[in-house]
Amino acid sequence: MPNSIVWFFSKRYIAGENLNDAVNLVKSLNEKGIYATIDVLGEAIKNKDEALHDKSKCLEVLEAIKINNLMANLSIKPTQMGLGLDKDFAFNQVSELVAKAVAMNNFLRIDMEDSPYTDLTIELFKRLKEKYSNVGIVIQSYLKRSSNDVVELNKLNANYRLCKGIYIEPAEIAFKDRQKVRDNFMKLLEEMFNAGSYVGIATHDEYLVKEAYRLIKEKNIPKDKFEFQMLLGVREDLRDKINNDGFKIRIYVPFGKQWYRYSIRRLQENPEIAGHIFKNIFRIK
Repeated sequence: MPNSIVWFFSKRYIAGENLNDAVNLVKSLNEKGIYATIDVLGEAIKNKDEALHDKSKCLEVLEAIKINNLMANLSIKPTQMGLGLDKDFAFNQVSELVAKAVAMNNFLRIDMEDSPYTDLTIELFKRLKEKYSNVGIVIQSYLKRSSNDVVELNKLNANYRLCKGIYIEPAEIAFKDRQKVRDNFMKLLEEMFNAGSYVGIATHDEYLVKEAYRLIKEKNIPKDKFEFQMLLGVREDLRDKINNDGFKIRIYVPFGKQWYRYSIRRLQENPEIAGHIFKNIFRIK
């Protein structure tokens, strides 16, 4: 798909190419009482120099959050820090970021990528958790293994982001039925709550939001044990409802020049949007 068409689509979902774009957007969210997690776009880098460069950009994000007094934290892709090249190198990279976050009284979320990196990412998180408490991980409910992962991670008092998952995975390891993914999401959320874990409930699915509301009320979960999370530009009506209902909500705010692959994943997740874009661009009726 041509870059120009992808950019036409992606502008709504990306703060911009520069850190200042992300800072200004987060300020506008904060004014509404909405939190953010900032992401420097980039993943699966080709060499360690690229990973070092991206780490420096992440350090700049932490500095900007502090300087601008933003209600925000940092999310990173482990492959962006070199996990696919050298796991010890990646550990040192992420350790530096987490240590910086500690110094600034902030928090770092390690994103979960596709299945070749699941074990490596969990191993990375476990190593970091031995030294730091201000680091979290992501669990995807479409993966059949996730329940077992949660059992192990609960032993570490993990801080979670729970999402459905967007990567294309084989049926052997991932649920393909929509309701099964939803059911597993709620099963995992209950397991996390039962363990006393903090959970970022990351979904744009109104069904899951309602079910999460029900579970929170049923179990009398304190508001300081969870938040809702959504992507920038998606279901802003639902975002505002959650905010108005008095629940903490955090928006994933990506920025950077490496926007193409991120945007393609959004198109894969919502192919009907791609069709809508083409109809508007080419005036197909």
